[in-house]
Amino acid sequence: MKALRTLAVTLALLASAPVAQAQVVDLSKTTCKEFLESGKDGIMIIWAWLYGYYADQDADPVVDFAKLTAQGTKLAEACKAAPTKDIISIAETIYESK
Repeated sequence: MKALRTLAVTLALLASAPVAQAQVVDLSKTTCKEFLESGKDGIMIIWAWLYGYYADQDADPVVDFAKLTAQGTKLAEACKAAPTKDIISIAETIYESK
């Protein structure tokens, strides 16, 4: 009986605990509109990820915040002009230009 009660309490606690869900974002399928609607944190995470993704593989581990912000601002402006395009096709023109 005690084991059954322990099991019931455990199940109740597990059921009431918030479920942590990992979020996976495929940027090649994410539209500019979705990117712009992802909120300040989402936009900043994507800006930083793109900055690192398009960096030279042999580059020093340095983050130039002015460059990150400038490229991100260009991305946001380009996305506003083409909300249905995917973010990667827009990003390639911005981040690959040296």
